[in-house]
Amino acid sequence: MSLAGLVRSGSDPDWVVLAHGVGGRQDLPIPFSLALVGAVVALLVSFAALGWLWREPRLRGETAGRPVPIGLQRMLDSTGFRWALRILGLLLVGFVVMAATLGPDRATNPTATWIYVLFWVGLVPASILFGPVWRQLNPLRTLQRGIAALLGTRPEEGLRPLPSRLGYWPAAVSLFAFTWLELVAAERTTLPVLRAFFTIYFVVHLMASVVYGSHWFDRADGFEVYSSLLGRLSPLGRRADGRLVLRSPFNSLDGLAPAAGLVATVCVLLGSTAYDGFSNSPFWIRFTSESDLSPRMSGTMGLLGFVLLAVLTYSMATWLAGVLGSQARDREHAGFGLPTLFAHSIIPIAAGYLIAHYFSLLVFEGQHALIFASDPLLKGWNLFGTAERGVDFTIVSASTIAVVQVLAIVIGHICGVVAAHDRAVRLFPRRQAVAGQLPLLVLMVCYTVGGLLLLFST
Repeated sequence: MSLAGLVRSGSDPDWVVLAHGVGGRQDLPIPFSLALVGAVVALLVSFAALGWLWREPRLRGETAGRPVPIGLQRMLDSTGFRWALRILGLLLVGFVVMAATLGPDRATNPTATWIYVLFWVGLVPASILFGPVWRQLNPLRTLQRGIAALLGTRPEEGLRPLPSRLGYWPAAVSLFAFTWLELVAAERTTLPVLRAFFTIYFVVHLMASVVYGSHWFDRADGFEVYSSLLGRLSPLGRRADGRLVLRSPFNSLDGLAPAAGLVATVCVLLGSTAYDGFSNSPFWIRFTSESDLSPRMSGTMGLLGFVLLAVLTYSMATWLAGVLGSQARDREHAGFGLPTLFAHSIIPIAAGYLIAHYFSLLVFEGQHALIFASDPLLKGWNLFGTAERGVDFTIVSASTIAVVQVLAIVIGHICGVVAAHDRAVRLFPRRQAVAGQLPLLVLMVCYTVGGLLLLFST
């Protein structure tokens, strides 16, 4: 069972259903077939326009951006503001830890909804709006600073250098582990399971950061990398010289430094979200119910299969792009293959999938998270005045949800086409640049069609 139908198991009479599949084909204000054709046409027109009008590289990566007022930057970069965010992060995580350790294991305990909804899903809009917010809130960074002070080391350095060959691989493993917990693991909303997972996660990353320094979090902490990659879509960024700027998300995407494991990381985000949608399809439900495999085994194979499918199709498309685009002319990123060099173009696609699949989950189950927060230990408290409230299902209509889902996928893919186009005209000879993008265009059309079918087939 996926996050779409996450239900507390056991004998607890209080059931919490985390549902994001509120929209459907019948909820679209236009016929689904027309929406599908319109999405494909939008991609094709965007590709043609870019090929005609965008013939030279225009993106400037980390050097681009209009500086924000210096007073605002000083406030945001001040020690007081940074410590305020660190303390906020500690308080938020401390609240969840309190509920998870002292509260009873019932469906109305806020732990599961805070982790799966407010944290995992809520990081998507928060990061897209404000940048890599988890970097500032991450309690592990605060704890690591304290340990470094006790050891007499600089937080950035640790005890030994961080091996560059690791790249994003630890983050890819961390994210896959969490998505497996979220989508496959048995009893995944129960407190013992959540406590065990996050205890292991915190201990591993905290120990690694003590050894390798706080740079470990930049590419190894799955949640921080998740927030940082989505934060590339934020209009707020930081130039190479440290200046806080407003800039096009395309420049932020272009400024993402290639590194080992980056492809695996973005494909975990893409593949796991696609599997979440597929796991609710009648075909998969029928297959798992009739299969001799246990639900955990079939779920693990399905999740891994979708991630590997994303890696395989993307790698094949970039390989064909290299064949059609001829030899690369830009030596700036020498040493990295084309899959890594184009990986930034997958980020808006993954973001579109995340928004499309989890928008209604955040809107409706986010209310449950706030309601449960008033009584975290289930003692009859009403700390925030929300304990007696109910979920307001009239905030957004089913048709609005369906439109958001379609637009998120289409806009995400169009942004991916733009990001890939600028990188292609930089890497490939001018005459082969457009031809080199054709495999990526076909891939994005397939992703668009597949994403829409998965969304509205249930």
